Amino acid sequence: MLSLLSFERIAKKVGVKRISKEALEEIRDTISEEGLEIAERAFKISRHANRKTVMIEDVKFIMRHEKK
Repeated sequence: MLSLLSFERIAKKVGVKRISKEALEEIRDTISEEGLEIAERAFKISRHANRKTVMIEDVKFIMRHEKK
């Protein structure tokens, strides 16, 4: 599990002065869910390419095609 403090630091870097614990928890949960989905898709792409290792190209491919 990712710490709330990590997300508070990120929020501070973008200029947030104050943020509720609930907002931090929601951000953490959302990013964790998205990260898991990206990892799963990257895994499937690596298997499709007959590789056992997920490569950065797999993740970049997903990110490019997810925006559309």
